[in-house]
Amino acid sequence: MVIRNAVEHPGYSDFDRARFLDEPAKRGGRSEFARDRARIIHSYALRRLAAKTQVAVPWATDFPRTRLSHSLECAQVGREIGAQLGADPDLMEGACLAHDLGHPPFGHNGEMALNQLANSCGGFEGNAQSIRLLIRLEAKTVLPTGKSIGLNLTRASLDAATKYPWSRDINSEKFGVYEDDLEIFNWYRANAPTGVTSMEAQIMDWSDDVAYSVHDLEDSLVTGQVKLNKLKDDLTELIKVAKDEYLADVSEIELESALSNLEKLSTWPHEYDGTHRSLARLKDLTSELIGRFAQSVEQATQDKYGSGDLTRYNANLIVPRAQRVEVVLLKSIAGHYVINAASSQVRYAEQQKLLTELVAVILESAPKTLESFFLQDWHNAQTDSQRLRVVIDQVASLTDPGARALHQRLVRPN
Repeated sequence: MVIRNAVEHPGYSDFDRARFLDEPAKRGGRSEFARDRARIIHSYALRRLAAKTQVAVPWATDFPRTRLSHSLECAQVGREIGAQLGADPDLMEGACLAHDLGHPPFGHNGEMALNQLANSCGGFEGNAQSIRLLIRLEAKTVLPTGKSIGLNLTRASLDAATKYPWSRDINSEKFGVYEDDLEIFNWYRANAPTGVTSMEAQIMDWSDDVAYSVHDLEDSLVTGQVKLNKLKDDLTELIKVAKDEYLADVSEIELESALSNLEKLSTWPHEYDGTHRSLARLKDLTSELIGRFAQSVEQATQDKYGSGDLTRYNANLIVPRAQRVEVVLLKSIAGHYVINAASSQVRYAEQQKLLTELVAVILESAPKTLESFFLQDWHNAQTDSQRLRVVIDQVASLTDPGARALHQRLVRPN
C-alpha cells in the first residue's frame, strides 16, 4: 500500500503546526490539522455532548438539538467559511467541534451554577473548561513525568478554539483559561497579540452564533415554543432581551429593520402547522439564513483583505452590522420564549440545586466518589482549592442524565 504524504496548508508555518510535546505521526497521509481533528472526534468529551442540553431539553421531545448536534452543525458552517477565506478546513472543523467541549450538564444554567460553586478555586467558565479538556483532562498524550497534556494539539488548533484569550483576572465573567492552565496557554499564544483572537477563532465564534441562532429558532418553532405571528406584538420584550443579553448598543430601529428584512425572505414561514410542507419550508429557511450569514462575512472580509489565505493574525473577520443584528434578533427570540420562559425558571432552580448537592456530596466523600479519570489529580492536589477543582472537573464532565443518575445514587439512594 502506498501512503501519500499530506500537503500542508501554505497559510501556516511550522511554528503554527508545532505541538507542546513533539509527537511524530504514527502513519503518513494526514496533515497536522487533520490529526488534530481526528483526536477531537475520538475524544470522550465530544461523545458526552450527545447527552448535554443545547437550549431546549433534548429528551422532552425528539426534535431539539443536543450540544453535540449543535457542534456538528457549527463545524460544517465553520469549515465552509474558513475554506472560502483561505483557512485550513480541518483546523476550522476541529476548532468548531471543540468549542463547546467544556460545557457542563444543563447548558448555560449549569455553567452559572458551577461558577458560583467554584468561586474559591478560580470560578467556572465553559470556554476555559474546553481549553482545560484539550490541554489537560482528555488524556491522549502524557509527559515523561506522568502529567497529562490532553490531546496535544497543534498551536494553531488550540488558538483557534480559544474564544476569550485571557484569564479570569482580566475579565471575571468571560475568560478562556484558568490560572493553573497558563503554562500551555502561554505556549500556544506565543507571539499572538495580547487579548486578540486569531482569524480562525473569529470564524469559529461567528459560526457558533450562526448555527445556534438559526437552529434554536427551528427547534423552537417545531416544539411550539415560538409563534412567528406574535413577534411584532412582543417586539418590546425582544428588544430588551437583545440589549440586556446580546448587544448592548443595538437600537430599536435596527431590530425592527432586522425583523422586517427577515420577514421579506422568500422562505420566511409566517406560520408553522407541522405539515410536511411547513417543515420543508422551515428547512429552506434554515439553509437560506445560514447561507445569508456565511456569505455576508465572506464577502465583507474579502472586500477588505482580498482573496488570499486569511489565516492566524493577518486579517480579522468582518461581520456586517445588519447581519450581526439579525443574528442577535434570532438569539433574542429563543432567549425570550425559551430560555427566559417562566416554565424554564422552575427547571433551572431544580438543576442548580441538584448540581450544588452533587458537588457537596462528591467533595465530602472523595476520592471514592471520583471517576478514575480524576483520581490522579485528586491525589496530587495540595490544597482544598485544588481538590475542589477536581470535583468541579468531574461534575462538569457529566451528561445531563449522568448528573441525575449520580445525584440519585449519592444524594437520594433508595
